Amino acid sequence: MIRHVVLFKFKPGINWDDPRAAAAERTAAKVGSEVPELRDWRYGRNISPRDVAYDFLVEGLMDDMATVEQYLIHPFHQEAIRQWREISEWVIADVEV
Repeated sequence: MIRHVVLFKFKPGINWDDPRAAAAERTAAKVGSEVPELRDWRYGRNISPRDVAYDFLVEGLMDDMATVEQYLIHPFHQEAIRQWREISEWVIADVEV
């Protein structure tokens, strides 16, 4: 199994009051029900005030790296990427579990 983790940090001038952030969050919430390769899907806003903290997290569980590749090209996931790319930078990790 592969745990796919993505942390998003808003670009300067963006915060949760920006309607694009709320839209990206709504889209992220739906990824789990729209992308069949996902066995589990979690997401959430950061609550830590620390400077090193990122603003948002998504985490998916998939069978293997081949399944991760299918997830990455899924049209709904691509729409989520488009929205988040406009407002944030991000880092990822894919780990075996």
